[in-house]
Amino acid sequence: MGFWKDARGEAFRRGFADLMPAATGVLAWGLVTGVAMVQAGLGLAGALGMTFTVYAGSAQLAALPLIASGSPVWLIVATALVVNLRFVIYALALRRDFAGVSVARRLWYGYLMGDIGFVIYMRRREQPGPFEHRHAYFMGGAVCNWLFWQLGSVAGIVAAGWIPLDWGLDLAGTLALLGLLVPMCAARPVLAGAIASAVVAIVAHALPLRLGLAAGTVAGIVVAMLVGANAGGDAGPAARN
Repeated sequence: MGFWKDARGEAFRRGFADLMPAATGVLAWGLVTGVAMVQAGLGLAGALGMTFTVYAGSAQLAALPLIASGSPVWLIVATALVVNLRFVIYALALRRDFAGVSVARRLWYGYLMGDIGFVIYMRRREQPGPFEHRHAYFMGGAVCNWLFWQLGSVAGIVAAGWIPLDWGLDLAGTLALLGLLVPMCAARPVLAGAIASAVVAIVAHALPLRLGLAAGTVAGIVVAMLVGANAGGDAGPAARN
């Protein structure tokens, strides 16, 4: 049977469907980023190139003011790297699940990884029972996130002249994503991680290069993992991929 008709295809569709409730928020954030890129001075080709190659909203929004002000390339790159440090923690959390696959495949997974996709994948991994074909499930959520992000971003780039940033689309995106994230806080590890992340991010808000965001993310993930480990929340042996 082909991929779409076997169990891997079913896992892919499940991953895609599980991320769909967050699609509105992802779309709104993509739209905001697309508009911001054009209004920061990037041309159509530059903005489209950035959204398809960088694919990291927070890093793009952090780098745009530096690009617009003519800052040195090393500073722009360093800022983007610092903002995206949280993905190193995500990768460590997923190391067991993706061990043994080729480097090229792991790079592809890394490119497609997003914050919401990571959260939803971890939520599924922590559920009781077997988690088979987890790579296909991850790809389903990642592809859903990528499609809606790019749809929103390209729409924002094309319609930047008619969509002002003061419409509050960033707030709309945040509220849409909160609707998905708040119910997850019913689990103790998630709630502990969210509180730790918020406290550290607020305390470290004044740090340069948005280091407060990275510090809050790292603190939240570490606390959530510690609380989950103390509660005996191991995800069990690795299942078939």
